[in-house]
Amino acid sequence: MLSQGFLNLNKPFDWTSHDCVARVRKLLRLKRVGHAGTLDPAATGVLPIAFGKATRLLQYLPGNKAYKATIRLGVRTTTDDLQGEIINSQACGELNLAQVKTALLKFQGKIEQIPPSYSAIQVDGKRLYDLARQGKTVEVPVRTVEIFHIEILDWRQGDFPELDVAIACGSGTYIRAIARDLGEILETGGTLAALTRSESSGFYLTDSLTFTDLETQLQAGTFQPICVDAPLQHLPFVTLPLTSARKWCQGQRISLTVDVSGIVRVYDEDTRFIGIGELQNEALIPQMVFEPIS
Repeated sequence: MLSQGFLNLNKPFDWTSHDCVARVRKLLRLKRVGHAGTLDPAATGVLPIAFGKATRLLQYLPGNKAYKATIRLGVRTTTDDLQGEIINSQACGELNLAQVKTALLKFQGKIEQIPPSYSAIQVDGKRLYDLARQGKTVEVPVRTVEIFHIEILDWRQGDFPELDVAIACGSGTYIRAIARDLGEILETGGTLAALTRSESSGFYLTDSLTFTDLETQLQAGTFQPICVDAPLQHLPFVTLPLTSARKWCQGQRISLTVDVSGIVRVYDEDTRFIGIGELQNEALIPQMVFEPIS
């Protein structure tokens, strides 16, 4: 019986992340299903799904992500992608790759970014896309995001040239905003034409399952969830003897002197994952007990 674990889902085009959760919930016949890192409906690729008690671990997944994106220059839209209405369109066939390469240098490292008006960010308790659909204009808060790497994959010259890029970035980064801002720097306008997430929270596209794959494996009885602690390997770990592990699972602090600090994975002496703790002042404090010890 499938009760807990992770699924590396390859999200299809035109599905919301909520749609995917609902479909997985139905296929696995489980109520507790959640996801990490929302993807826009027009985006495809890695959508980490947790089910059962593993949903409690979503907050501890790593935030780094990677994408392959196509940016169309010469076009501005209301949503900063091709799903929105065109605000302005101007041919820019004279634009060359050297100019684009120079402009992309501004998107390296930590940058200030204004998220798209059509996004799930909340302002005064309301999501921006709801406010935008109501025709309300609000000041979108600037956020600091980090771009680790941008690589140009292809350049297609034309009246509305297109650029394919691979982007590795931290959590909270909007690729649509990069497309929009690149167009502003080049004074041509820019919008996102296509997006695939190739990595998210330690899950990779090469290992992902489509809904067809998942249904086939479920019918054949071969589906194996990803172990609950597998996506947490970026966290250091500590191992507790049975007596200490039992006390820790009951909510008690455990005195512990080790060479690591902060958030850690916690295991018992039988290498069973029992939860997430935080090391402070030589004490291991329970943050989330995953598997109590009787």
